[in-house]
Amino acid sequence: MNYSVKVDLKNKIKFNNNVDYCVGTGRMGLALTKEYFDQLKVVQQQIGFKHIRGHGLFCDDMGIYQEYYDKTGLKTPKDFSSYEEYNKYIEENAPKTVEYNFTYLDRVVDSYLELNIRPFLELGFMPYKMASDTNTVFYWKGNTTPPKNYDSWCKMVQATLTHLMQRYGKDEVLTWPIEVWNEPNLSGFWKDANIDEYYKLYELTVAAIKKVNSSFKVGGPAICGGADEKWMKGFLTYCYNNKIPLDFISRHHYTTELPEDIGHYGYPKMMDLDYTLQTLKDCRRIIDSFAEFKDLPFYITEFNTSYIPNCPVHDTNLNAAYIARTLAEIGDYATGYSYWTFGDVFEERGIPFTPFYGGFGLLSEGSIPKPTFWTFKFFKDLKENEESCIYRDKNIVIVKTKDGSYKGIAWNITIETKEDLIQFALSLPSENKDSRWCVLTKTVDEECCNPLKIWHDLGENAHLNSAQKELLKASAQPLIQSKVLENVGSSIDFELSAKKNGVVYFEITPAPLTTDNGYDYNFNYGK
Repeated sequence: MNYSVKVDLKNKIKFNNNVDYCVGTGRMGLALTKEYFDQLKVVQQQIGFKHIRGHGLFCDDMGIYQEYYDKTGLKTPKDFSSYEEYNKYIEENAPKTVEYNFTYLDRVVDSYLELNIRPFLELGFMPYKMASDTNTVFYWKGNTTPPKNYDSWCKMVQATLTHLMQRYGKDEVLTWPIEVWNEPNLSGFWKDANIDEYYKLYELTVAAIKKVNSSFKVGGPAICGGADEKWMKGFLTYCYNNKIPLDFISRHHYTTELPEDIGHYGYPKMMDLDYTLQTLKDCRRIIDSFAEFKDLPFYITEFNTSYIPNCPVHDTNLNAAYIARTLAEIGDYATGYSYWTFGDVFEERGIPFTPFYGGFGLLSEGSIPKPTFWTFKFFKDLKENEESCIYRDKNIVIVKTKDGSYKGIAWNITIETKEDLIQFALSLPSENKDSRWCVLTKTVDEECCNPLKIWHDLGENAHLNSAQKELLKASAQPLIQSKVLENVGSSIDFELSAKKNGVVYFEITPAPLTTDNGYDYNFNYGK
């Protein structure tokens, strides 16, 4: 397939490239592990996200909510036939003191700030001793029920924010957005998906937060796709009618159909990208129908292709190409967006069996970059010295930098294009007809940057040794190539190709020779 692109610098294309705004993570407690920190360090060194969002802030493994019973003068366990009977007696008769323990929270936030990334605080799930029921989600059993006492919940939220401001400074912590709960429109994440109960949770929580400091930015409803008419419109209507503070609006975005389960894995069909992007446009339309909310930030606080953490597509070049087009267009509708997730230290469905298990992450075990990692790296590189977007369509985006260079990304989503090769013929204006230019490309496709294939060909070893990890890291690097264009005239004309599920980053920069005395790169060493 031949594809011609002729750029006119008079065209200024809208392009909200906010690729580094936020990235997702598993539950917060996983940040206490070494592998987690090692992966996040790699991501931050290469891409550098501003915020990180995940579940489990108030789960019991973080240990924030504590209850202490004063048993002085009361009966002892030997007076009862079982510990259950004794514990019930203590709860009914012993004076109770609520305490908060921020030891683990401090460790996690310290490690985040060390890597120059800040929390996007998601408030959830419910501490066991505060929960109104026993409903849980995931392998690690996050409680998904409302609090049995909302006053206790609000005091815990206030105490947590107060502590964070005391430790890290008010000006710092006030820049951390706060999202109330996660996907309450799903019964698995919020008991019975009770919309009225969520309204109550949001209303009381935002009021409690604003009492700590009115400058905190609080939002929701953090719903998954497919519920906009009921939940998004309903939530905005409720906030408007009841004059409830709302500083941003949030939603999630996944783009696969229901999966077919085979063994440990799920295999879904990918949705058409035009359709999935239309759902975001429709949601934006709902938001903009409220004059009071149309200018508020709209954050996609989770997005990926599949919504399950055991989907092999996440590890593929197809995922990288599909996400490339998503990143090129998602900013048309969203202020910021957060890929779910940065790494594969993740346990929603249990501890993974293998290094490549279809996890959400940009990195697999051993900090091996997946192809999608480079999609994010490439889009981040577009932001450096960016002046303006001068061309964008379904297969390519090009920006002109402040120093006169060009940068771009081309991709080939083969399930959509039905092509195993797209040959791009590009024509870019040249402001210096006699100049020498260098075309640099970094290619990620199934042939040159596909650690999943190498792992498969080697036998899909479930337990990699250090040498195998290093081999896979080496196989996970883009192919870097260059060529020189001289005396280009009024336009810089060149070709590049995107093979099956390929993503190609390119730079076109002035490259005048500054050769040392006597140096000849092209010297003929033959006889």
